[in-house]
Amino acid sequence: MPQEHAEVFSRNCGECPIRHRAVCARCEPDELAELDMIKYYRSFEAGQTIIWSGDQMDFVGSVVSGIATLTQTMEDGRTQMVGLLLPSDFVGRPGRGAAAYDVVATSDLVMCCFRKAPFEEMMGRTPHIAQRLLEMTLDELDAAREWMLVLGRKTAREKIASLLSIIARRNATLNMQGPKGQMVFDLPLTREAMADYLGLTLETVSRQVSALKRDGVIELKGKRHVTVPDFERLLDEAGDDSDGGMLA
Repeated sequence: MPQEHAEVFSRNCGECPIRHRAVCARCEPDELAELDMIKYYRSFEAGQTIIWSGDQMDFVGSVVSGIATLTQTMEDGRTQMVGLLLPSDFVGRPGRGAAAYDVVATSDLVMCCFRKAPFEEMMGRTPHIAQRLLEMTLDELDAAREWMLVLGRKTAREKIASLLSIIARRNATLNMQGPKGQMVFDLPLTREAMADYLGLTLETVSRQVSALKRDGVIELKGKRHVTVPDFERLLDEAGDDSDGGMLA
């Protein structure tokens, strides 16, 4: 496991940017105080492995900032990116000893970690923590099913628009805003990472991003700062709608 870096976030749960979406979202002050006794923060640099598939995990936790990828390696050495972890997403599974996937920080990342054994014990006697984790797991399952559609049936342009809409939705939710109208966010993935995740070539990703920019669907400042003038139009490009489509 990588070494712990200097903490960059306040330890006060009330100031946590993911508080309203995290596994502890419904915790009372006394429960937050109990969680505080078993939590610690870890920082990872872009490209750093958080956990290797098959490793024993002595912690679970939530992504506070940054983004990570879930990757599975096949017997012949080929790898496939199978998921993204965005802010408020949960890492690890209570009751499961080993990690199922490689988890790699794609950008600089901060995690709020809980020591696994005491978290599992607390979850057993705090039903709303278990319920919130179940809700998050079901959301993750729905998102995985939707992503099968993205990878299997959508065009390259629709894939790029879908990924942008996912990140835009999550950014809006974390800021407690509705996903509508003009939306502004920083893209946490490089073009190379987007290509890997979407099953496209780097050239195709660059070409489709440029086309979306040229057609006014998005505006770019540099390579990462994205403005979506009309979120409904982005959803149209993704083949989704405001009531369905990809989960955030």
